[in-house]
Amino acid sequence: MSRNHLEHVNLTVSDPQQRAALLSRIFDWHIRWQGDAMNGGKTVHVGDDQQYLALYTPKKTESGATGSATVPGSFNHVALQVEDLDEIEQRVKAEGLTAFNHGNYEPGRRFYFYDPDGIEFEVVEY
Repeated sequence: MSRNHLEHVNLTVSDPQQRAALLSRIFDWHIRWQGDAMNGGKTVHVGDDQQYLALYTPKKTESGATGSATVPGSFNHVALQVEDLDEIEQRVKAEGLTAFNHGNYEPGRRFYFYDPDGIEFEVVEY
C-alpha cells in the first residue's frame, strides 16, 4: 500500500453540523474536529481515523452557478468505498435521499445519491 493517500476533501455546505450528522448516520463516521474557520465561517471534519470530509460554511453564503463535469476545475462527485453496498443504500433511503444510477461492473457495484446541498456521492463496493 502506498504511503501517499487522500487525507481530506473540503466541501462548502449550507449547514456543516447537519451534513456531518447525516454522513455519520449513513457511513458510521464520527466528528474529528469542529470549530471556527476562515472568514468567520464554521467547519466540521467528519470521517474515520484515516480520512475525512471537511464541511465548511462561510459566514455569508452566496448562491450561484454550480460545477459541471464539462467545465475544467469543476467538482463532479465524492466516491466512497463501503463493505456492504445494500446496507448503505438502505441508510441513504432512510434519510429520504434517492439512490440512482445503479451499476454492476468489473470489479464491483455502485450507486449514486445527492445530499441536500446537491453534492453528488458515489458509493462503491468491491
